[in-house]
Amino acid sequence: MKVCVPTRDENGMEGIVEQHFGKAPTYTILDSDTREVVVIPNTSEHLGGVGLPPEYLHQQGVDIMLCAGLGFKAVQMFESYGIKVFVGAGGTARDTFEAWEAGRLQSANASNSCADHGHHH
Repeated sequence: MKVCVPTRDENGMEGIVEQHFGKAPTYTILDSDTREVVVIPNTSEHLGGVGLPPEYLHQQGVDIMLCAGLGFKAVQMFESYGIKVFVGAGGTARDTFEAWEAGRLQSANASNSCADHGHHH
């Protein structure tokens, strides 16, 4: 299973979690079976590229997205691509993956997603 965290840099498991998943410069992806870590650039339209992050990450084979928080519309978009979303990410990618594996992140839903998560779109 491929698990993704939006990150600010290319430091792999030590990369800092980006609070706004769409504007993250990179995405750190961990294969939960092989433990292989890959860092990919965000080439979505949020950073001048093409497409939206859920579509792009689906193309990369991502199954799970771990975010600090996000709006419910974004949750629905991820789910339309078959990507399950968890909220509560923070610290480094390693911290976030460990929190997810320990069951400390919440599955995103209408009650824990933000109507306005403090970012201007």
